[in-house]
Amino acid sequence: MLIARLIADPAALESGLEAMMAVLSDSDTPIAHAAMLDFCGDVLQIESPGDDLDALRRAIRAAFDPSDCLIARDAIRVPDLFVSDMDSTMIGQECIDELADFAGLKAKVAEITERAMQGELDFESALRERVGLLEGLDESAIHRCLDERIRPNVGARVLVETLKSKGCRTVLVTGGFHHFADVVAEQIGFERVVGNRLKVQEGKLTGKLVGAITDSATKKRVLEEEVARLGERAISMAAGDGANDIPMLEASDYGVAYFAKPKAREAANGWVERGDLTVLLKLLEVPEADWVG
Repeated sequence: MLIARLIADPAALESGLEAMMAVLSDSDTPIAHAAMLDFCGDVLQIESPGDDLDALRRAIRAAFDPSDCLIARDAIRVPDLFVSDMDSTMIGQECIDELADFAGLKAKVAEITERAMQGELDFESALRERVGLLEGLDESAIHRCLDERIRPNVGARVLVETLKSKGCRTVLVTGGFHHFADVVAEQIGFERVVGNRLKVQEGKLTGKLVGAITDSATKKRVLEEEVARLGERAISMAAGDGANDIPMLEASDYGVAYFAKPKAREAANGWVERGDLTVLLKLLEVPEADWVG
């Protein structure tokens, strides 16, 4: 059984659903039932007795684009674990790009960031190259950057605090830096932070990192470790936007691509492309009266 929950343009909902049902009618993934959820008038639930999640995902994307959606192989419920990327997911910026602007290098660093997010560059080498360009930058630039430029995305705190109120464990895992992530996690409400550490000596960045790199493998490992602690029946949800998030998205029960790059979009069984982060609460069937934050 496949279940999809969808928020799309109301004007295109009926025609899109008819087109999708026609496409899937003779497939192994026919649509058995489709109806708006009672608790929220803009969430359409679609049910199929089939098992081809990729086929259902392709059909939904073809009929409704852009949309907000979550597809699962069983009843959708509030997860026991939420693991999220930070840059361009929980916050609207790429921290290293904004920090580089204080060194007059934003364009150069942002070009490397974009290629890494698209999956065109090896993450670790791209990270070390960008960090190396920041050598000699005063540590105070980090604090200025946080104060002046870094802002949570709309709905981030409400999403995290509401999930916590429902018993969900929340973890922020980032290929970015603890200097930023620790502050962001406190603002939004995450319970654990995993990220990289910039090396600082005598108040200046050295262009080096401290310790092991937090990369795509680390993100996946953190998710798997947290699920193992919670027990085999734990349901996980992950959110991200770039190629570095793909293993984590694929390993989670609900992998959500947030305004994501194409490769991350294709790896996810959920996506947000119209609304803010609170649409995930709607897709999880959490009434707005229960939202926190």
